[in-house]
Amino acid sequence: MSRRRKPKTQAYSMSVTKPAFRFLDSRFGVTEAGSTLRRELAAGVTTFMTMAYIVFLNPLILSGAGMPKEPVVAMTCLGAIVPTLLMGLWANYPLALASGMGLNAAVVVGATQPGMDWQTMMGVIVVEGGLVTLLVLSGVREHVMNAIPLNLKRAIGVGIGLFIAFLGLQNMGWVARGDGGALLTHGSFTAKAALVSAGGLVLLMALLAWRVRGAILIGIAGAALLAAAADLVFKEDVRLFLPPAAVFSKPDFSLLGEAKILAALKPALFGVIFAFLITDFFDTMGTVIGIGGQGGFLDAHGRLPRLNRVLLVDSIGAIWGGLCGCSSVTTYIESAAGVSAGGRTGLTAVVVAAGFLLAMFLAPIVSAVPAVATAPALVVVGFLMMAVVKEMDVISADDGLPAFLTLLVIPLTQSIATGIGVGFISLVLVRVCTGRARQVSPWLYGIAALFAASFIWGQR
Repeated sequence: MSRRRKPKTQAYSMSVTKPAFRFLDSRFGVTEAGSTLRRELAAGVTTFMTMAYIVFLNPLILSGAGMPKEPVVAMTCLGAIVPTLLMGLWANYPLALASGMGLNAAVVVGATQPGMDWQTMMGVIVVEGGLVTLLVLSGVREHVMNAIPLNLKRAIGVGIGLFIAFLGLQNMGWVARGDGGALLTHGSFTAKAALVSAGGLVLLMALLAWRVRGAILIGIAGAALLAAAADLVFKEDVRLFLPPAAVFSKPDFSLLGEAKILAALKPALFGVIFAFLITDFFDTMGTVIGIGGQGGFLDAHGRLPRLNRVLLVDSIGAIWGGLCGCSSVTTYIESAAGVSAGGRTGLTAVVVAAGFLLAMFLAPIVSAVPAVATAPALVVVGFLMMAVVKEMDVISADDGLPAFLTLLVIPLTQSIATGIGVGFISLVLVRVCTGRARQVSPWLYGIAALFAASFIWGQR
């Protein structure tokens, strides 16, 4: 009998695919992390799709400080690409970085004050990032993270999950600002956006219940199709059907290096620098703890391997964001979407960086995915991050109550740093009042005092 030979095309495909996979597997440890190449790629696309809104929202916000929109689009992408690549290639974690929401609004507020401009505020960002980098290199930031009790770390993760879900509900139109004396109220459940989001959420729930791989990515794609059918895609996206010249855009890097670093070193701006430092320091800390717990990266003591690399990349991201003129670049909580989709290595982050590189040239295509399509994914990610609550102590008043306050304050104030601060202060106070002062790390005493000072100072 003659042996049946394989087609040449198949042999060629295998010869290309196997070495490529072996290289990526050995470089990122994909198999060792219990993942697959396909899963890492899908997770990267999922993360990018959930955070791509920053490419368009950041220029819109920073335009309030007098910054030109088109250059900010390019610099927002460039600001995300470099630190996200570092996070993937060096730290080897599926964490993505981009211009931080809230921090960009603070830049606008500062830039519109008398005698200030956006270049000086970007200088503030560079200085703040430099200070955080020194804290990382000296080991202070890592010591603080390791000093946080495990129960409080879990509460931070759950609080961030609730925060992510809350953001999703807002984008879905299910939660709205209240009128009269109400802070919040329900949205219009009959509005097209709410109905499309509801359809996306039902699809995601079904896919998760069926244990479909890539459920979150498929859900986002399905919701995007529903949004297109409901005519909810932005009107300017008709450019997608025009010649390539109307779709491709040449990046404008004119804002690179415009930060006024020396002008930011004025004593009058020290308070502004400190406010940025506190927010940047603890927002990232909470994000890393929350996503680390969700992805199973933490050890038995709740510590993250290669933590110093993660923190250093994040602090460098702040400096880079200021130099790029796109505000402080920080680790994104939306990275949890990719982790939920199975991302376990830095290859996921590399895919996200590639997405921002394409977005730099293909902004109209990226904008075709509206917020109503990604909102259901944020709700599901919040649900998945709630799983760790079963391992928390929520019974005892001395450990359970500070943890409860932490997970409650984070979503209600929409500030990770504020929730962590309340948790630190309440934990220190309850242990001192119950005669267990020696069980509190000196680092926690110092940080609780700093938070108390910042809360008091911030009210003036």
